Amino acid sequence: MKTSECDILIVPGWNNSGPDHWQSRWEKRLPTAHRVAQRDWTRPDRDAWVSALGIAIGKASRPVVLIAHSLGVATVIHAAPYVGRKVAAAFLVGLPDVDRLEEPEIRSFAGLSTDPLPFPSMLVASRDDPYCAFERADEYAAAWGSDFVDAGFAGHINGDTGYGPWPEGLTRFAMLLKRASAPAAP
Repeated sequence: MKTSECDILIVPGWNNSGPDHWQSRWEKRLPTAHRVAQRDWTRPDRDAWVSALGIAIGKASRPVVLIAHSLGVATVIHAAPYVGRKVAAAFLVGLPDVDRLEEPEIRSFAGLSTDPLPFPSMLVASRDDPYCAFERADEYAAAWGSDFVDAGFAGHINGDTGYGPWPEGLTRFAMLLKRASAPAAP
């Protein structure tokens, strides 16, 4: 699948992705990419975030490819059972361990499913991400049937850790697109 054949939805995490974040740069670079807007980026609510993602997917006119970071990954996982038919693939980066983190702002995202995802996916994880142990990310990737990518020691894989343009990420994303095909019509 080519980027011109799909609607790419950027799904940022808590506090959105700033201008130097790789998601923001990719949104500008990929002509079919659009950010999923959330009503409140600073006080995330699982139901509201999942609903916003579902609405964005519902408005898409072509197969959807998701590019999620951090709490956006948890949003995709919670939405997957409801939107999977229209999603061609998901590129998941920097999963936070919402079941083990003690951040009150993200408690509503706890209870991530370990069911296989209904679409091809790739999970990119860092060995020193402060929000999720590498081994835990590997366990989730295996449960979801996701390709698992070891990003090395990359922190939370965001602008603060030097991942602005992130060309290696674009290469991985292109590999996922090659595996993706248009989902079957409902």
